[in-house]
Amino acid sequence: MDLNLLALFQAVAEADNFRAAADRLGVTRSAVSQGMRRLEDMIGVTLVTRTTRAVRLTEEGERLYASLSTPLAEISQALDVASGDNRPRGVLRLAVTSIAEAVLSGPLLVSFAEAHPEVVLDVTVTDEEVDIIAAGFDAGIRLGEVIEQDMIAVQVTEQEREAVAAAPAYLAAHGAPSHPRDLIAHRCIGWRPSPDSAPYRWDFSDKGVAFDVAVAPQITTNDLRLMLRATLEGGGITFATRETFRPFVDRGELVWLLEDFLPPFQGFSLFYPHRRNMAPKLRAFVDHVKTRRP
Repeated sequence: MDLNLLALFQAVAEADNFRAAADRLGVTRSAVSQGMRRLEDMIGVTLVTRTTRAVRLTEEGERLYASLSTPLAEISQALDVASGDNRPRGVLRLAVTSIAEAVLSGPLLVSFAEAHPEVVLDVTVTDEEVDIIAAGFDAGIRLGEVIEQDMIAVQVTEQEREAVAAAPAYLAAHGAPSHPRDLIAHRCIGWRPSPDSAPYRWDFSDKGVAFDVAVAPQITTNDLRLMLRATLEGGGITFATRETFRPFVDRGELVWLLEDFLPPFQGFSLFYPHRRNMAPKLRAFVDHVKTRRP
């Protein structure tokens, strides 16, 4: 087998488009199309379905891509090491949860980009618990408590705290809850990670006993910005990490609520798969996170 066809297949799988894959590899679209046909004929299965605008992996193609991602990455990294080229360079793909304010606020990523001009940061903000290997990411950032045990994790933030907040206008009109159970009588604004998932639970603790309140949000969204805007407009009470609300509380636009019922929990972590040879671009980012950690 011509092993170059596997690298070609990987480019097609990640680009979802023959032309984009051709541009990435520096070949013609025709060469990509012919190479894919040769690979499919060689192994006897259809790997992609083709449309006029894009290509999609078949079930067999998904399995092959998931199996190839780690070996091909390790081969590329081993060749860089063998050639003595340890400069951080190339595209660093990150999957970051939308509530990781310490990362998405800007300074961490911008300072890394300034220090490593040959690295291109490609950040996907997602709250789906994606398989970063199968999806082609180099690393992810999410709450430490939901990271798979077979991943290497590096702490990005210290302990976090959830927070409940509302606008002064809402509190003037409806009053403030004194206990989490009072939230049932209030208008609430909820968050969910995806359209097919349930709204995020509002977890609390009273004298060391954990419990949650089944609020029925009048507004539910998977967009943190919309949740904030609705809260700032007096739309109701909402729930997120403390750092999400802090700038607005500091300016008097929001007010903390129920603080005695919100204990700290494990913060955000950068995570990535175990690999024999870590890519210089990822090693540089890991080191940068460690130096910038509070």
